[in-house]
Amino acid sequence: MPLPVYPLFMPPDSTADMERAHDYAAMARSPSTLRAYAADLRDFERYCRRQGEAVLPATSPTVAAYLAFLADQGRRVATLERRLAAISQAHQLAGFPSPTADAHVRSVFKGIRRHHGSAPRPKAPIMIEDLRAMVAALPDRPRGIRDRALLLLGFAGGFRRSELTGLTRADVEFCRDGLIVTLRRSKTDQEGEGRRVAIPYGSWPQTCPVRAIQDWLSAAGIKEGAIFRSVSRKGFIRQSMTPQSVSLIVKQAAKEAGLDSLSFAGHSLRAGLCTSAAQAGVSERAIMNQTGHRSTATLRRYIRDGNLFTDNAATRLGL
Repeated sequence: MPLPVYPLFMPPDSTADMERAHDYAAMARSPSTLRAYAADLRDFERYCRRQGEAVLPATSPTVAAYLAFLADQGRRVATLERRLAAISQAHQLAGFPSPTADAHVRSVFKGIRRHHGSAPRPKAPIMIEDLRAMVAALPDRPRGIRDRALLLLGFAGGFRRSELTGLTRADVEFCRDGLIVTLRRSKTDQEGEGRRVAIPYGSWPQTCPVRAIQDWLSAAGIKEGAIFRSVSRKGFIRQSMTPQSVSLIVKQAAKEAGLDSLSFAGHSLRAGLCTSAAQAGVSERAIMNQTGHRSTATLRRYIRDGNLFTDNAATRLGL
């Protein structure tokens, strides 16, 4: 069963068909989005109950006051934006006009953005030298072998966290030139059309993603099911991992390599490939083919940040 995104907004006299329609509507969004929306709506419901206000339909003054409350609690602007999206979707699915479209609500949100700022705080990309240091610092034990495979594959494929943890043994195919990874579903492919990503052999055995995957599959004895799985302290292979585990692995590997672990997260692998490839002169088209980016604007943010010093007017002056 898909996660019930809006359980508190389902009419009490819903028919079986109405409930199935609700389920199908939930399937239109990724599991991570559904979980976030569900948590957002539970928080909004608690606020409304405390204030004695209606949850559905909510009034625009209630939503505006909720935004002000969150802002004063120090919540990030991005969090407020997602809360608005969750409230809007809940009202639309229930057949009510969304209070988030009200001019007063939009004005309050704009004021919060101006006062608190809304610039994203991206994590640093993992560059080639960072990756080499991280891989070299990993122990030659089951957990280290797994982490090495995850880091190298995540970087070489420019994969998202959910894409890595969603891979199964049936999704990887070894060939003469390397490895072909089939992504059954991703953030930009919610309908499951699928995409094949080529992972070539590396120049050095220590940093070759193909050999790293072979080593991990052999060490863990994985012949089917999830590729990346949790490993106990004693080296026992357990269940599949969550996307959040990727971030923890990246941070821990950075820490062991003597890097600033707070600067990195799971997305740093994907950002690192884009940045490193751009600096190496790889075309935008080739990078997008590898990462699955559909927007050049998003990709160029990585390229621009990665070239702040290499493609810099002051750098070329010889100061």
